Amino acid sequence: MIVQGNIVNIQNKRIFKGEIEIENDRIKEIREVNHTTDNYIIPGFVDAHIHIESSMLVPSEFAKIAVTHGTVATVSDPHEIANVLGVKGVEFMIENGKKVPLKFNFGAPSCVPATSFESAGAIIDADDIKIMMENPDIKYLAEMMNYPGVLFDDAEVLAKIQHAKNANKPIDGHAPGLRGNDVSKYIAAGISTDHECFSYDEALEKLQKGMKIIIREGSAAKNFEALIDLLPTHFENMMFCSDDKHPDDLLLGHINQLCARAIAKGIDVFKVLQVACVNPVQHYNLDVGLLQKGDFADFVIVDNLKDFNVLETYINAELVAKNGESFVKHVDFEILNNFNTDFKKITDFEYHSASDKINVIEALDGELITNKIEADSLLIDGNLVSNIKTDILKMTVVNRYQNTEPAIAFIKNFGLKEGAIASSVGHDSHNIIAVGVSDEQICKAVNLIIKNRGGVCAVTSTTEKIVPLPVAGIMSDKTAKEIGKAYAELDKMAKKMGSTLRAPYMSLSFMALLVIPSLKLSDKGLFDGHKFEFTSLEVK
Repeated sequence: MIVQGNIVNIQNKRIFKGEIEIENDRIKEIREVNHTTDNYIIPGFVDAHIHIESSMLVPSEFAKIAVTHGTVATVSDPHEIANVLGVKGVEFMIENGKKVPLKFNFGAPSCVPATSFESAGAIIDADDIKIMMENPDIKYLAEMMNYPGVLFDDAEVLAKIQHAKNANKPIDGHAPGLRGNDVSKYIAAGISTDHECFSYDEALEKLQKGMKIIIREGSAAKNFEALIDLLPTHFENMMFCSDDKHPDDLLLGHINQLCARAIAKGIDVFKVLQVACVNPVQHYNLDVGLLQKGDFADFVIVDNLKDFNVLETYINAELVAKNGESFVKHVDFEILNNFNTDFKKITDFEYHSASDKINVIEALDGELITNKIEADSLLIDGNLVSNIKTDILKMTVVNRYQNTEPAIAFIKNFGLKEGAIASSVGHDSHNIIAVGVSDEQICKAVNLIIKNRGGVCAVTSTTEKIVPLPVAGIMSDKTAKEIGKAYAELDKMAKKMGSTLRAPYMSLSFMALLVIPSLKLSDKGLFDGHKFEFTSLEVK
């Protein structure tokens, strides 16, 4: 097979008219030849850090869409399903991903459960990590979220890191806001990347100390604008990722969008493509071609180097997408789940108090971090209730693995004027998380999730709408187009109910993520992410 176009040689910073000769699944020869083809041939895009589960799609369905955007590979952390099903969940992701052409590169989840302050469905300990590191399908140790464990020399954490070092596999970081001596110690432990930087200065410090910085632009967390100005100087040590991308967003674009945005800022195309295509392959030692003789024939044909409209995507010489049409075939798979809690009563969501003031989670649009603020209590018969006027709404996290009392907190900026929204996608343990205008509506939303053994939903006094997620309670068994459409309708309903957030369900899913400060809620109670301890709902 011969493919012609303007060949973009990133390493040598050259663009020339030529052709690629392919034999079996590899590039046999690259030649300079004159022809009339105006399109550009570039290496395929790689998402340097993503949780496939957040797309609500199993890997084989994710692949169908990603290839249409020129993505040929991902660096995937399966810790979402691991928190539900343990090693068995990781194995499900690997095996399902193998059945399609896209090159999924899974890591061993390092923090399952993410902390001891929440209830997960499974545990992956250092012994499990050792076994996983011996598996050639496991490419790296996934994000070490337990940075306090690193800083305080926790034996279990250090053992996991050592197993990765022994296997000569990279170790991913996760250290939002970590600076100074703390970040120096974190890096010294052998941790080489971070995708959690939300400020220029933070990312610069980490780069200067030898870390590789991954610019994240997901459905909820958006750090592109804050960090992109670092790329022209530090392009050799940067990558792009989405981290968490919901299905409606994935249908619109992937890493190709970030390249277009970077070019629009006037950044050199070779630098942008090195970040998007080359660096992840080299850092994680991926079996992905970089448009060199002898490489796997993994490449993308685009119409120009400004918009990166993808015309064709090839993986191992196979044409997997053309003009937006995916040729990735459907794969049958077994539905696994772990859901074991009974229906709740309205009274389960009451919180009796005499306190005048309460500690409130302030959600920030486009950020995973939250603020801790104080607000006046609204009490009815001693029960703390939602205050729609001030947008201080009741929130709950309900353990989905066993019957326990729901944890209660209050949150600002969700903006709901009626009803409630709920989800069994609640990072990282994936308990049920809900926010609403009344105990009754919250209870209704939570029970709808329980009835379906997982999903995302919205309810009002007159309407119920749910997108079921039967695979581990976090992924659908449907196609991307079906789930993308259903999710977009649900998102629309939440916004009609008053939510002003760009991605209310994605934001909601992170309100139980204890490893990101400042204030979060687990199934065990309100948690201060700075002090790394539980705190009181009441201001005392």
